[in-house]
Amino acid sequence: MLAGHKLNTILDIVKTFSKEELAWINGYLSGILAGENSQEVLDQSPTQKKKITIAFGTETGNSKSVATGFAAKAKSKGIIPKLVSLDQYRLNDLQKEENFLAIISTHGDGEPPEAAKKFYEHIHLNGFTIPKMKYGILALGDSAYPLFCKAGEDVDQQFQKLGAKRIVPLQKCDVDYEEQAQNWFDQFLQSFDDIAPAFVQQSGTIKPSIGKKTYDGVLLSKTLLNGRGSSKQTLHFEITADELDYQPGDAIGIVPENSEKTVDEIISLVKTDAQQTLVFKNETCTIYELLRSRLNISSLPGRIIKQYAEIINQPVNELRISLLDLLKAYPMPQPQKFIELIQILEPIVPRLYSISSSPAAHEGEVHITLARDQFNYREEQRSGLCSDYLSRLPVDKDLNFYIHKNKQFRLPAEDKDIIMIGPGTGVAPFRSFIAEREATGSSGRNWLFFGDQHFTTDFLYQTEWQNWFSTGVLTDISLAFSRDQEEKIYVQHKIMEIAATFFEWIENGAFLYVCGAKQPMSIDVEQTILKVIAEQGQLSVADADKYLDNLKATGRYNKDVY
Repeated sequence: MLAGHKLNTILDIVKTFSKEELAWINGYLSGILAGENSQEVLDQSPTQKKKITIAFGTETGNSKSVATGFAAKAKSKGIIPKLVSLDQYRLNDLQKEENFLAIISTHGDGEPPEAAKKFYEHIHLNGFTIPKMKYGILALGDSAYPLFCKAGEDVDQQFQKLGAKRIVPLQKCDVDYEEQAQNWFDQFLQSFDDIAPAFVQQSGTIKPSIGKKTYDGVLLSKTLLNGRGSSKQTLHFEITADELDYQPGDAIGIVPENSEKTVDEIISLVKTDAQQTLVFKNETCTIYELLRSRLNISSLPGRIIKQYAEIINQPVNELRISLLDLLKAYPMPQPQKFIELIQILEPIVPRLYSISSSPAAHEGEVHITLARDQFNYREEQRSGLCSDYLSRLPVDKDLNFYIHKNKQFRLPAEDKDIIMIGPGTGVAPFRSFIAEREATGSSGRNWLFFGDQHFTTDFLYQTEWQNWFSTGVLTDISLAFSRDQEEKIYVQHKIMEIAATFFEWIENGAFLYVCGAKQPMSIDVEQTILKVIAEQGQLSVADADKYLDNLKATGRYNKDVY
């Protein structure tokens, strides 16, 4: 029994201890009672918990999903994780980091996602080093694209230049990334375990355990959705294939072919032998085959144009241009150099189109909705490669494709309400959503915001939406046709008109979905949603941001933008 003054002294000290410190004191005293030397017990005190920053740069949410799982696993292993989006990361903290993990996706022509651009630019500035940092980079991408995981590669290389020490090799993950990413993170965690064996280096590219399944489809029908007099050509395609496996929210990937006419013109222009053979990806192909179905000749990126300028030894003042237009505007003085040009061209990449059908309502079929991309170059009309390829494809023609899973754009539980915002072809996945909800008898309410240029010519799937509205499957529909009045009206204006009801749906648990053009539509819509939250919820701008961030974190705000 302690004397009173000793007990009071101990109680005063104990009041200042944390739970962790109390637990350690308990162990320390137990050790002394067991007969151990007090200094030996002190020597066994726990080391400070290790910390790790897990940063993610994402466009669709995949990197965030992976990072969140990593943080939970790290915490379960006794590591203190700091989870942060790269657009929220304090750039000046980089030089203080000791353990840093980044999950970065790649978009466009090997570019980082929008959320990672400031971070990406910062690390490429000169003037600082990060020698204290130990790091790992997990790069997400799609191997169907030529610059597979390029953004992750760039960050890894730059970290090396800045003096950081790589804990594990750069890991590139393809579209089926979940299992492989977890295996890699398990190896990353070994670096925090003193008794774990040293990491064994392996190839940096993880191949999916099961590759993309290619479907041998047949084009059943194609329909022009716009009325006479429209300035647009929006097409609806129905494709059949065996053993289809997809969910609402997914997309299909199609690798288009270049037109015979364009290829013939190129061959004639450079006076080359169309049957001359070259090796491409370990496959022997004729020049004609390469130009027809292997190489991108439709819209050459700046890096290819720059290399072409070096081949012909003259400046080329173009940002993007087709190969045919390039050869016409900047001819090759030596036709034999065409082989050099062939060797720098990149493969045709798949085009993704949101699926507009439902597996429950359209068994054995997959539908897509696309706008034919047409533009002028030097007063001559040009068309986008894949939309032109598909629009020329005859009915009953074979069409190969694969399913691109979009796990961040899924329907919620059947009893949950949904708000869908999809102007133009952005409405495609919502046709899938509503057809699925009707076929499965879902009880949740459904509200669609749709917009285009003119009501009479551009109301895509008008009859279907009207039928769904009349039967109650579609609870409400808000329409914005921008050119039917002098002042242009867009979907964000319709949201503001009925802001109170819109916010009430959100407060009652509705899930929000936005699909369509990234700029400016999705940005304008998000700013409008923030304004509605702030005004209707009587919140500050900062609190409205937090409110929306919480919707994102809980899966109630989802975007599929391009």
